[in-house]
Amino acid sequence: MWNWPIWPCATASSSAVSWSRGQVIHRDGFRADCTLCPRLATFLAAVREREPAYHAAPVPPFGDPAGRLLVVGLAPGMHGANRTGRPFTGDYAGELLYSTLHAFGYGSRPVSEHAADGLRLTDCRITNAVKCLPPQNKPTTAEVNTCNTYLRAELAQLPAGAVIIALGLVAHRAVLRAEGERLSAFPFGHGREHGLQRDRWLIDSYHCSRYNTNTRRLTPDMFHAVFRAATRRLGG
Repeated sequence: MWNWPIWPCATASSSAVSWSRGQVIHRDGFRADCTLCPRLATFLAAVREREPAYHAAPVPPFGDPAGRLLVVGLAPGMHGANRTGRPFTGDYAGELLYSTLHAFGYGSRPVSEHAADGLRLTDCRITNAVKCLPPQNKPTTAEVNTCNTYLRAELAQLPAGAVIIALGLVAHRAVLRAEGERLSAFPFGHGREHGLQRDRWLIDSYHCSRYNTNTRRLTPDMFHAVFRAATRRLGG
């Protein structure tokens, strides 16, 4: 099994990626050179100049390309995914996420340190509603909508019966928009389970951010309950 992301130096089957002018394009349409959002592209250019060792580019999804569980976050964090190039890696939010994935058998180890640490996900992958670091961690509505094209392509790869966990309201709405569903018909609520087309399920969770966990809005038990529900939906 190989796990996304796939970089130019890696090898993979032709069904996983295609090549265009030296750039790697994932089968879900993700482009590492995307600059569709001018504000985000300008911000990333400034970050690259200030922090040349950082990834500071669109962050691709990570995990099992055939996975039936998709975890959708908000956007890369400055010193997390934006630094390491892997979703939820290198920042506080990833600590709870990856330890939970490991506890439920989706991750090969409980900690995600960097993109070359050997971590593998099984039957699961992780992505973000917005692939680029936004200033102050706050993407605009227009940026979320622009990046929804990529999320829509990712969701199209999911099989019937798949489960999507949305971390927070923005991710929840992004998934519904990508699925072509009416937002008002699926109100967000921690632990809520929403039936979608093709026998797929959307399960909501508060985001595993430092703020939410420090204030106890989200506890490890609450987070585990979400993944327990997802695993049950997948027949586990």
